[in-house]
Amino acid sequence: MAITLTLPDGSPLRLPDGATGYEAAVAIGPRLAEAALAVTLDGVARDLHAPVPESGTLEVVTAASEEGRHILRHSAAHILAQAVLGMFEGATFAIGPAIEDGFYYDFDIGRPFAPDDLDRIEERMAEIVAQDQPFEREELSKAEALGVFADHPFKVEIIEGVDEGEGAAGEQVTAYRNGGFVDLCRGPHLPSTGRLPAFKLLRTAGAYWRGDEHRPQLQRIYGTAWESRKALQEYLDRLEEARKRDHRRLGVELDLFSFPQELGSGLAVWHPKGAMTRMIMEGYSTRTHLAHGYELVASPHIARAHLWETSGHLDFYAESMYPAMELDGGDEYRLKPMNCPFHILIYKSRARSYRELPMRLFELGTVYRYERSGVVHGLMRARGFTQDDSHMFVTEAQLPGELQSLLDFTLMVLRDFGFDAFEADLSTIPDKFVGRPDLWERATAALRDVLETAGIAYQVAEGEGAFYGPKIDIHVRDAIGRRWQISTLQVDFGQPDNFELEYATPENTKERPVMIHRALFGSVERFFGILLEHYAGALPGWLAPVQVSIVPVADRHNRYAEEVAEGLRARQLRVEVDDADDTVGEKIRRAIVGKHPVVLVVGDTDVEEDTVGLRLRGEDEERGVSLGEAAERIAAICDPPR
Repeated sequence: MAITLTLPDGSPLRLPDGATGYEAAVAIGPRLAEAALAVTLDGVARDLHAPVPESGTLEVVTAASEEGRHILRHSAAHILAQAVLGMFEGATFAIGPAIEDGFYYDFDIGRPFAPDDLDRIEERMAEIVAQDQPFEREELSKAEALGVFADHPFKVEIIEGVDEGEGAAGEQVTAYRNGGFVDLCRGPHLPSTGRLPAFKLLRTAGAYWRGDEHRPQLQRIYGTAWESRKALQEYLDRLEEARKRDHRRLGVELDLFSFPQELGSGLAVWHPKGAMTRMIMEGYSTRTHLAHGYELVASPHIARAHLWETSGHLDFYAESMYPAMELDGGDEYRLKPMNCPFHILIYKSRARSYRELPMRLFELGTVYRYERSGVVHGLMRARGFTQDDSHMFVTEAQLPGELQSLLDFTLMVLRDFGFDAFEADLSTIPDKFVGRPDLWERATAALRDVLETAGIAYQVAEGEGAFYGPKIDIHVRDAIGRRWQISTLQVDFGQPDNFELEYATPENTKERPVMIHRALFGSVERFFGILLEHYAGALPGWLAPVQVSIVPVADRHNRYAEEVAEGLRARQLRVEVDDADDTVGEKIRRAIVGKHPVVLVVGDTDVEEDTVGLRLRGEDEERGVSLGEAAERIAAICDPPR
């Protein structure tokens, strides 16, 4: 008996009944079979040596694909666990997923891992790879699995159903064995350990079990795995470049901001240069919003708990909110995690007419979220930060046009800051939602239409919308190819119902508006951090806290240097005169290390002829440039957009 599968190009593939994915790959071509790691049937990954079903679309997975890298990394995590459990007496293990660009596994060995532990573990992993141990899938009853993993309490907890998504489903669990080691897993895996071509262990970190700080702290080992040694080395080079660009490091080197221990985790203070760039960013945001029909509003930092009950945040977001403060004789107040309820109250402050819609409210509003200490990460994940938050109130008919306008506005702003490669996720209706299904369909279609009109590549995240509406997340690629989620456009059907918002129609009936949330930077702090890493600290001229550094050759040139500085400041340029008692070379080096876009050197000839030596970032110095020409050229690289 034969089975017929469909290949990605639509052509049929006929195989004998019971054929495996490997045999399917051989039938397609011997070279493909040599490279095959697994197959997918109708998009679901399967082990290479498992029988394929009678029908479906088959695709062979190779190491150089994203699916293939995921399988490499997941298999590497198993090899890591096998090595650790064999090397450390009494060790137990928790979970070890593949993640973007790598994998990790959480262990309890009774102590933190030492740096030389990683070297020894990596050597043992290499031995396991050299042994070419087959990965073998098996199904166990829960009772059998509890027996197999009786000495590993975290696995027992998984099996007992705490997390149905990690191998436990109904009365059966799946596991994989290799070389006497066994682990819970849904798979698929490499055919054998010898198919792992290149890997490296990177670092260790503490991690609470289930991310709960009240539960045991485990030791996490991070690693990476790739389809070749060349691909691994390229990734390690990117990691080194990312380390050099780390915004926390640059923040110290460029004297922009700091995170004092006395202040508390996840809270930054901004030094003069960092605060200058921040002010420029916020000024740009305010100016640009006002020019595009937004109205500026402001709101307090705290509110009665009742407001957060009405909005639903106390039901859905309480763990990320700071504890209540008892004020006014026992009334509870909360620090705000979001700005949206305040904007809703502004809308609700009086009766509204259809003539006022769309209403676009904008605020640079500081919010506070209790992020767990393990996820706080400089400016990228902070506990106090400022959002460039906008909320639009529109009629249903206005929704498509408003979304198009919002996306165009968002892309314009991101381009002004130097990003030009965009991707998006379109998140659709979840299982539990509020609002009418037909309005969800219309909003989702409108979001899809604006993405396609803008020509942005996007992926559909089925069921990943918020309970109150679908959304678009805009991602950018930075200078070294990393993907950052920045802006969000979110349609909200829930809050207008929660707060009973209304507007008067032309027929003088009452209708609910639709609400749109949009954070363009995401947060000022995080966007600043992304910019700092994207530009490796060398911010564009219009954002640089010091745009021009003037270097007098000798003390007798200081007065002329100040005159040049005053002329440039009159053109709204940010100028610094370095009159320290150092050599010219030391002063120029200081300006270059400080990432100043322009360095002007002035000496005797310049004083006599009203000229300067002009050095633009990345270029050689030009001598004898007139003050007028220098000012024009500096303005050309330092003037803000629009």
